[in-house]
Amino acid sequence: MKKQKINSVLVILILLMCGSKLTAQQWGLYTFYATQNTTQAKLVDTNGTVYKTWSLASSTAYSAYLLPKDTILQTVKVNGSIGGGGSTGKVRKVNWAGTTVWEYTVSDASTQMHHDVCPMPNGNVLLICYETKSASPTTVGCSSTITVWSEKIIEVHPTGATTGTIVWEWHLWDHLCQSVYPSVTSTYVTNVSQHPELMNVNYSIKQDWFHMNGIDYNAQLDQILVSSHANSEIYVIDHSTTTAQAASHSGGNSGKGGDFLYRWGNPATYGLSSTGNNSGFNVIHDAHWIPSNNPLYPNYMCAYNNNSGGNVKIAIWNPPYNGYNYTYTAGSIIGPTTVINPTIPAFTASDMGNSQQLGNGNELVCNPQGSIYEVSSTGTTLQTIASAKSVHAYRYEVCYVRGLTASASASAIQVTSGTAVTLGASATSITETAPNYSYAWSSNTGFSSAQQNPAINPTTTATYKVIITNIDLGCVDSASVTVTVETVGISETEKELQNIRIYPNPTTGIINIGNIDYCKNFTIKVYDTYGKLLYNEANQSALNLSDLSNGLYFIDIAINNKSAKRNKIIINK
Repeated sequence: MKKQKINSVLVILILLMCGSKLTAQQWGLYTFYATQNTTQAKLVDTNGTVYKTWSLASSTAYSAYLLPKDTILQTVKVNGSIGGGGSTGKVRKVNWAGTTVWEYTVSDASTQMHHDVCPMPNGNVLLICYETKSASPTTVGCSSTITVWSEKIIEVHPTGATTGTIVWEWHLWDHLCQSVYPSVTSTYVTNVSQHPELMNVNYSIKQDWFHMNGIDYNAQLDQILVSSHANSEIYVIDHSTTTAQAASHSGGNSGKGGDFLYRWGNPATYGLSSTGNNSGFNVIHDAHWIPSNNPLYPNYMCAYNNNSGGNVKIAIWNPPYNGYNYTYTAGSIIGPTTVINPTIPAFTASDMGNSQQLGNGNELVCNPQGSIYEVSSTGTTLQTIASAKSVHAYRYEVCYVRGLTASASASAIQVTSGTAVTLGASATSITETAPNYSYAWSSNTGFSSAQQNPAINPTTTATYKVIITNIDLGCVDSASVTVTVETVGISETEKELQNIRIYPNPTTGIINIGNIDYCKNFTIKVYDTYGKLLYNEANQSALNLSDLSNGLYFIDIAINNKSAKRNKIIINK
């Protein structure tokens, strides 16, 4: 973190020395946006030329994103029984040709998906959802008796064309506090200002109480950032928890379970004076992290301050990072107490809108009732996409949109020494009609080739990597394949490892290990899809994994410290 900040200072000095030659340039190439409540989505280049237009099957209800290379992630309106402005109900993936390839609905009598979604690096999607809860003096210590549209966040793993598995979830209702009713011990605290990690259930309680509207994910920290319209505040939640830990006050990388790790913008929500913080928030949207490679604000946080009654502001601040936690003193204003407001065009937007901090220090700013602007770090408007009327807009570089996907293969992946093998390289690029590729092979044994499909005669096991380049665009991707060279014979330990049986799979939680010699020393390790070690057991014939959430996991088994091939298991309770 410190190194990144030092590097950012050097970049800023270089930008200042170079004057406007750098900062006045546009960044990237394509702006993607979907006009709200219409079926139209577009890619427009920095000259204003429309590169691609989609006619979608349904209108975009709130946000839409272009995933790398070819897919739109779109929110769609489904009329539900609960929820107000910003209600959606369905998330959908649409391919480059405009065909729906996956959709998932959250809309029933007690739950309604709404506002923003967040695509994750593992292919899953984070969704914000209303859920009905009954609040009263006897249930949660609420001073009113009212049905509340509380909030939950779910992580959905796409399965079939219209199905998905919820692999993680977090509920606001598990993290409440109040200082009015001591008899309600589940939520009572003597002073809410001493517990900013919890939400005061008696702060401006009403039906649409919290009204989340923006969500972002930080893969490096494994944390989630959300914004609240009703509270004019942002919140950080630990995603490294299990679902059970997310319902508690301990566990995860932070050790705090599903409690708020950090909140910022409106100290009145946790019992302190709202004048003690200079965020200026008055209705906010689009909470997000700024990328670590941004030259001006690496790893800062940002929100779109609708500034109700005045011109929109982009609010940027540097949170007090402390590893997986944040430094603050309970009972005091959570800092910082100042905010950065870059210069942007003057416009008003009472609801919705977003911004994006670009790779050269520019800002992309979206007026949901009007235009999209690219603005330099000195406040000069470099491009205006008029009358886009999009809630969210994003600028992408050419290879993000038109990049290739490389693959590598071999005519045989398990051979005896000296056997002839042909390596194969191929690439797909849905956006391109006649791409021109070059190939560069290498291996950990010193092999190299510029051929697409070179021939080899391996004598030792090696991994062969190919780098494929679209010569015209400069876009690059790589892939690899391992060719295993067998020796004559196989050890008894290797035979045992090959014969191990793990069952049942899928499982509701209990995993049995079969065909193993229990007189020998062996270890069993269980990992999640992020590579996090969850279990490390020795000489156990069965494991109880019932505390884990539904989803995909990996089991490694070693006999006498010799590892087996990784085994996949699916938990489906």
